[in-house]
Amino acid sequence: MGTKENPWKLKTPPGTSEYEMYKDVKDGKEILVCTVGKTVLHYDFRCINDLQVMLKAHKDWMELGSADEQKPAKEGTVEAWGRSEKNPVGGWYGLKKGFRGRFGMYIPPLMEELGLVELEHNPKNNRMRAL
Repeated sequence: MGTKENPWKLKTPPGTSEYEMYKDVKDGKEILVCTVGKTVLHYDFRCINDLQVMLKAHKDWMELGSADEQKPAKEGTVEAWGRSEKNPVGGWYGLKKGFRGRFGMYIPPLMEELGLVELEHNPKNNRMRAL
């Protein structure tokens, strides 16, 4: 699982859209390739561990707050952390300019699939927490 030939098949937290993810290497760096329809996004692979560490320290539910790169992220959300200068990479975990957002939409279901977090599946305003 999680390879180009056998990607993770996931659904967004509300369960409204399907997408695929797999681990790859680009320019010597481990990345996550996220394919949503014809759109391909890249995230730094270390985001999984970094987000898990942050959520464990947070010790409570955290709102996902997914937003496109061009829109501001709501403070105190997973999305805001995924682009904050205060996170371990000092900024965006998204790697493709113009497609760096939606961290709070596509990374949490993968972490749930990997058994790292509990994730809500409501129509809106979903949250996650570390297990």
